[in-house]
Amino acid sequence: MITSKTPRLDLHGEEVAVVYTIVNNFINDNYKMQNDVIIIIHGKSTNILTKEVHRILKENKKVLKYNLNMWNLGETIVYLDL
Repeated sequence: MITSKTPRLDLHGEEVAVVYTIVNNFINDNYKMQNDVIIIIHGKSTNILTKEVHRILKENKKVLKYNLNMWNLGETIVYLDL
């Protein structure tokens, strides 16, 4: 369930080259804390960050599933496989 306390990672202004490390560290930290739902904010302007985030999520074995937030296409909701 998504609430105001759901952990969020804001990638606005980040370079694509460092997104891999930032996203995977965020996933690992939340996995250890037993947070089953997290949100990654990537923006929706050029979709460069969106595509990179989704590529990373697809490769990560701790990610059960993910989808764009239908109310805000600038963020992705991630469900971890606890």
